Amino acid sequence: MASTIAAFIGFAPLVLIAVGLVPGRYANAHPSLMIRIAMAAGTGAFTIAAGSAILLMGMGGGPVIAGAGLSDALPISLYYDALSAVMGLLVAFVGLIVIAYSRNYLDGDADQGRFMKWLCLTLASVLTLILSGNMALFILAWVATSLSLHQLLVFYKTRPAARLAAAKKFIASRLGDACLLGAAGLMFSVFGGLEFETMFAAARDMKSAGNTMSEIHWIAALLAIAALLKSAQFPFHGWLTEVMETPTPVSALLHAGIINAGGFLILRFGELMALSVGALELLAIVGGFTALFGSVVMLTQTSVKVSLAWSTIAQMGFMMLQCGLGAFSAAALHIVAHSLYKAHAFLSSGSVIDLARAAWVPDRAGTPHPIRQSLILAGALGLAWVTATVFGVALTEAPGVFALGAVLVMGVTHIVTGATDGQPSQFVIVRGLSLAGLVGVVYFALQAGSAHVLADALPAIQPLRGLLDLSIVIAVVLSFGAVAVLQKTMPYHTRSPRWQALYVHLFNGLYINAATNRLVQRLWPAAANANTGKPQA
Repeated sequence: MASTIAAFIGFAPLVLIAVGLVPGRYANAHPSLMIRIAMAAGTGAFTIAAGSAILLMGMGGGPVIAGAGLSDALPISLYYDALSAVMGLLVAFVGLIVIAYSRNYLDGDADQGRFMKWLCLTLASVLTLILSGNMALFILAWVATSLSLHQLLVFYKTRPAARLAAAKKFIASRLGDACLLGAAGLMFSVFGGLEFETMFAAARDMKSAGNTMSEIHWIAALLAIAALLKSAQFPFHGWLTEVMETPTPVSALLHAGIINAGGFLILRFGELMALSVGALELLAIVGGFTALFGSVVMLTQTSVKVSLAWSTIAQMGFMMLQCGLGAFSAAALHIVAHSLYKAHAFLSSGSVIDLARAAWVPDRAGTPHPIRQSLILAGALGLAWVTATVFGVALTEAPGVFALGAVLVMGVTHIVTGATDGQPSQFVIVRGLSLAGLVGVVYFALQAGSAHVLADALPAIQPLRGLLDLSIVIAVVLSFGAVAVLQKTMPYHTRSPRWQALYVHLFNGLYINAATNRLVQRLWPAAANANTGKPQA
């Protein structure tokens, strides 16, 4: 059975690679043919991913390990477990939807065939990354994903903003590649090889013996930095807000295992990451700050797609926060949920005006009161605490799961705070509280299901490790409570000079991106000009 699964799942990236190998000129000359074979390849990859996942469940969840070395220096092996199955299904499904969407979106574009070519190559690279069984193949797929995506980011070569964003992404990716290569070198010296099976077994032995080698902390730190760079975390987040210059399908494609590849990196090496508290704390601090920063800036954006991009930055921060607090299965669930809803949001962004008009309701009389809002949020926090207790998710036992659950429930109570402005509406208040309770129940139930499905693929959820973890959780909950108050009160202070100044600063992302733009243009002047590759006068 294992050999059958390995042989079967290996064809998923191969069918997409076959499309990607079509020469660009031929692809552009025959766009209709490229669309048909791209759709066939996407459908085939999804069918293979779904069938392999079913076979894996039939044999108890794996892992399935298979290898066929082309040489002793560069073996090619597969590591297919529950995490690979979930991510493979996600990438193949979102990829198929993006291919189908691109068929009409780019209809008539002179480079539609070339777009399909690089789209399929990017998906093939991501699937190879997910299925990799050793560090050598993983790094090759990691780099290939970045390089093939780069061709999509500069699809419209005459757009300076697109070229600048691609240049920033390229630089950040190469820094991440260097970290990954450094981690691989240390892995080879510590474990005597690069096979995942060997490394994971050794990591479990170290955990059982309570004896972690010092090199493990360096490996974990390098992996953490590579993940932060890959997933557009502060201060390397600016490129993501500027890739809106690319076709909309590319924005959706980013959520098919590309922007969240950093999270997958941490999850895949979860056994190693769990041995280094310092590396996990780095993920929690940077991820938590990025989540807060991205969420606040998102509130000020007027462009639909840019607002969605800032939301993605914040969500990737939440994912890193969960990893840093040891909630690995919760982070995996977050990747799946966020990828599906955000890909849909980008693909339907053109209809947002119609949806907003249809959902418009008159503003209620009255001004929101911060104290009243704070009391409502405190009640939501208590509701989250009770729901978590019912599901056995205590703050001390699962801080990462609890923190995001509390933020989620507080977000839903935005309905309740609106109902208390002016003349309170008892019906809306009850409905809002009921919805918050239902969201809490669904959230913690899904977390329990994710932990069960991925029990053999990821480390168990870690308990509170100390005062720093507790401080991070408290800071996250209080900060997002403040963001909820800010979101409700900000529209009522638009004439205040201080609020106007704050709005402008936040709208510009505190000018972090402007500083990185100037730095990149100094390091890579060719990115400043779309036509000749020379700096603009």
